[in-house]
Amino acid sequence: MNYKHTALKLTVYFKSKFRFRIPKVYLVCFWLFLIVMGFSQYKPGTGLPPADPDNGGLFLPGGFRAVVVVDSLKGQARHIAVSDNGDIYVKARNHVRNDGYGNIALRDTNNDGKADIIQPFGKYEGRTYGTAMRIHNGYLYYSSELVVYRNKLTPGQLVPDSKMDTIVIDNPPYHEHQTKPVAFDDSGHIYVGWGAGSNASQVANRRPGSPGTGIPDSETEGSPFLVDHGGIWMFDENKLNQKQEEGVKFATGLRSIVALDWDPNSKSLYTINHGRDDLRMLWPAIYTPWESAILPAEEFFKVKQGLNGGWPYYYYDQLKKKKILNPEYGGNKIKEGNGAKLTQPLIGFPGHFAPNDLMFYKGNQFPARYKNGAFMAFHGATNRAPYPQAGYIIAFVPFKNGVPSGPWEVFADGFAKVDPIVNVSNAVYRPMGLAEGPDGSLYVSDTEKGKIWRIMFKGNKKTFGPLQLATMAKRKITKSNIKTPNEITDNLDRGKMLAAAKVYTTYCSPCHQRDGKGDGNRYPPVAGSEWVNGDKTKLISVILNGLQGPVQVKGLPYNEVMPAHGSFLKDDEIAQVVTYIKSNFGNTPGIVTPDEVSVVRKSTSKQ
Repeated sequence: MNYKHTALKLTVYFKSKFRFRIPKVYLVCFWLFLIVMGFSQYKPGTGLPPADPDNGGLFLPGGFRAVVVVDSLKGQARHIAVSDNGDIYVKARNHVRNDGYGNIALRDTNNDGKADIIQPFGKYEGRTYGTAMRIHNGYLYYSSELVVYRNKLTPGQLVPDSKMDTIVIDNPPYHEHQTKPVAFDDSGHIYVGWGAGSNASQVANRRPGSPGTGIPDSETEGSPFLVDHGGIWMFDENKLNQKQEEGVKFATGLRSIVALDWDPNSKSLYTINHGRDDLRMLWPAIYTPWESAILPAEEFFKVKQGLNGGWPYYYYDQLKKKKILNPEYGGNKIKEGNGAKLTQPLIGFPGHFAPNDLMFYKGNQFPARYKNGAFMAFHGATNRAPYPQAGYIIAFVPFKNGVPSGPWEVFADGFAKVDPIVNVSNAVYRPMGLAEGPDGSLYVSDTEKGKIWRIMFKGNKKTFGPLQLATMAKRKITKSNIKTPNEITDNLDRGKMLAAAKVYTTYCSPCHQRDGKGDGNRYPPVAGSEWVNGDKTKLISVILNGLQGPVQVKGLPYNEVMPAHGSFLKDDEIAQVVTYIKSNFGNTPGIVTPDEVSVVRKSTSKQ
């Protein structure tokens, strides 16, 4: 029901029927009543809405169409959930841009597929890693980096007015990979991911050559991260204010968990682990740029209680189909150690695809081959230079009896809108969250603009088959953001690297990107940065001695670890890279000499 349209018709009707003038106060009250009805008594329409002529810019298998639900949300978007009446709930990526609210509610009142009510709600502390947004047993669950919350939903009411419950509480301080995704089984448990803020539990985080902490495969002298990070914990879904120690460590050896879901068909928990970064930057004598671009795998696990994924000691090489010992623990890209004894992934996806959501499809709108299969949102990461960045797709894995029944497929592409993706900032959209609507539609959210698509099937389910999948199968092996790159021809720096640019590309661009704009979330820009265009002594000191947040750059907060490059770069290399940064990316040009670096090195002596 379109309440706005109905209100206008009724207003005209009353004015035409009655000769006396209706006081404005009554009309205002009447309008407010109808608006409240729109928020609280809404019932969804029937049938699928029209698709956009261009499917919202997406490439999809034959018979699938898409409509853009909302083109942009000022708070951007992380995970999403859809209620039984079609209302959409969004975890805002940026509370500050969302007027301080952490959540957003959307409603389509006329069944045209477009949200016409957009309402921010829920104020709580949070940064850009806050993730969860799920509906379970009548509650809306969502998370910041440190806390899992929930509100009781009232059927038909868009914005919950119930008390905000606190379910699980993490201990500060905030750090990278602190995302708190959630999943629920059918026995009253909530599962929460606990990411570890490290590449491989190094003594000095992100410092080339720094060894790892702990002894591989030791139960008593292992990495300190594994005590309370790097895994999945299980809690009582109805108990309030639970600390981590009140839960059960369900799985360990998982570096960063953002994608997490329970499959009701196999009654099992599944996740996709973010593999480590920086193999080339941290171990240039062992790994080539090509190996660092495609390794290690993003690991898709069926999570049984007690699973050990092997992090930080091992990574999965999807080409060799083996667990390999990390170089921080004596690995040389060949040694396997005791990796064969660890839980092996169901699938090893290409490195740096960045798996950020997982959803088992339960609906009947799509063709039968999608029933009980797994959809995955690959957000795209930052660590593929000098090769094109990869991911930025929705993938699908068919399932049977709780395990994949075929190879993974590209289900939706076209989010980035550029090919190749040289820098993360070049990607216009990056898929993040997945949700299934009550009619079986698939909803996809984007982090960069806060765009949301609704994907529907409008073809013939009986004839759906290889012909309809052929175009997407071709994209899998031809598009630069999906295919395995050719080591020679796909190298974007082939034949054009200068000494200073090589230092920047090797040690700086994995975080700050080749265009100097950062990734828009974790790593700050050097392009137009006050840290670059201010006192050059301060810039030299930061590169020499490193920096740990929180800091502000161009008005936005960041809280990642920058290693002390003075421990592995010489004065002339530091001078080259500072000069290169100041002379590029729209910055104020300036030359820095090795002597100037030497003076700062001696005066600070923190390397």
